[in-house]
Amino acid sequence: MTTERLVEFRAYRLKPGTVQAFEQVFVEESLPLHQRWGMDVVAYGSPPDTIDQFFLIRAYADHDHREASQAAFYASADWVLGPREAIVRLIDSDTCTLACLPEPLIDALRNPSHPEAC
Repeated sequence: MTTERLVEFRAYRLKPGTVQAFEQVFVEESLPLHQRWGMDVVAYGSPPDTIDQFFLIRAYADHDHREASQAAFYASADWVLGPREAIVRLIDSDTCTLACLPEPLIDALRNPSHPEAC
């Protein structure tokens, strides 16, 4: 039996001309925090042939795990006193979609161009 996990697909519309700054802050500051807090970052990046967009895909055991994990992370001093302001000021809007996916499909989504995200 294949295990399913809850996958969060987050899409950000960034302020014009800020995608490089956003990706730099994400990779250098936010991603290491995600990893330190035990979050499974499946993939991230700026979709090809798009302007001012960025995506983040994270996987969780279930809805309760997602809620608890994000509540702790986003309330932490690591986030609030760290990259929060630099990230938030570059975002125009964001959308989030959740789906339960089997583990092999999640593994197939893992970002080969960013192996440090796995």
